[in-house]
Amino acid sequence: MLMKKIFLPIVMSLLCYQSAQAQIDKKVDDLKKSLETENKDTVAWIHSGNITIGVNEGFLHNWAAGGEIASLAINSIFSGNITYLNHGSIWSNSLNLAYGLNYAYSYSFVPRKTDDRIDFTSKFGSRLNKSTDFFYSALFNFKSQFTRGYDYTIPGWQHMPTSDFFSPAYLTLAIGMEYRKGADISLFLSPIAGREVLANAIYTSLLPQGAFGIDSGKTSKFQFGAYFSGRYKVNVKKNMTFSTRLDLYSNYLAKNTTNDAGEVVKKDNPGNIQCLWDNLFVLKAYKSLSLTFGLTVVYDNNFPYSATYIDQLTNLPVKKDQPGEGLGWAQINQVFTFGIAYKF
Repeated sequence: MLMKKIFLPIVMSLLCYQSAQAQIDKKVDDLKKSLETENKDTVAWIHSGNITIGVNEGFLHNWAAGGEIASLAINSIFSGNITYLNHGSIWSNSLNLAYGLNYAYSYSFVPRKTDDRIDFTSKFGSRLNKSTDFFYSALFNFKSQFTRGYDYTIPGWQHMPTSDFFSPAYLTLAIGMEYRKGADISLFLSPIAGREVLANAIYTSLLPQGAFGIDSGKTSKFQFGAYFSGRYKVNVKKNMTFSTRLDLYSNYLAKNTTNDAGEVVKKDNPGNIQCLWDNLFVLKAYKSLSLTFGLTVVYDNNFPYSATYIDQLTNLPVKKDQPGEGLGWAQINQVFTFGIAYKF
């Protein structure tokens, strides 16, 4: 009898606690789901994200069809967001990272990059009033890469890096208006946007017109212009999500670059709008397995395309051996990954 008097209240208390906790968890989940598509007057932290790691391995021996004897490819993508809501104020932070390496027997398993991106955005906005979806907003964006980059189509590429961590790096600070509908739709427009482009002088000194928009031998370049950033995310199905982003930047200060003789070595003007269009499609195939398709298209007048390179021995132009020549100055990065995915 004494045992019943002791344990019965404990069991009842645990059951009541579990029921109450389940109700609280459901309310929290419902609130987070509604905040994806609605603006609400509340105080809350919300977060979301995806991590995908894919591995592709191959081995051949005496294979009649031929091919790479042994290879290993690793791709990883991280996309995360954390947002703080305080009634009419919103502070959102998003981080997108990508890195991929390819190892092959034909080049002694020396790793070659297939992807490399760092992209962080922090934005603070204040709602005009409770009946509107427009916000006064300030935005900070940082873009760069993790490791040194090369053009593998050029002989002796090991001695001619084309980029590196913080070379280039882009720091953008903008003030403007944002149309926001929950966490899934954001359209930000700023007529007042400052951008600082940074790079090591080693890279900017290679050509008379400089590199990354920075003058030859310099380490930074200030730009001032208009900035637009639009983001949209949709759950196509329960296990399928699609997100897209479009960034546009026009530099009011853009002008032709001339050499000491007054000759134009690079044409530029505010009409050469810098463009970044990023797309990510994630399909959760089974439990922690997923298919990820990413496509990024970049246009920047500071990154011209050349179908040739200068041979270091003869000092003569040599045609590059690479596909996609007809795509011109567009920078394209396409990745398809099947691997382990974690959503939070």
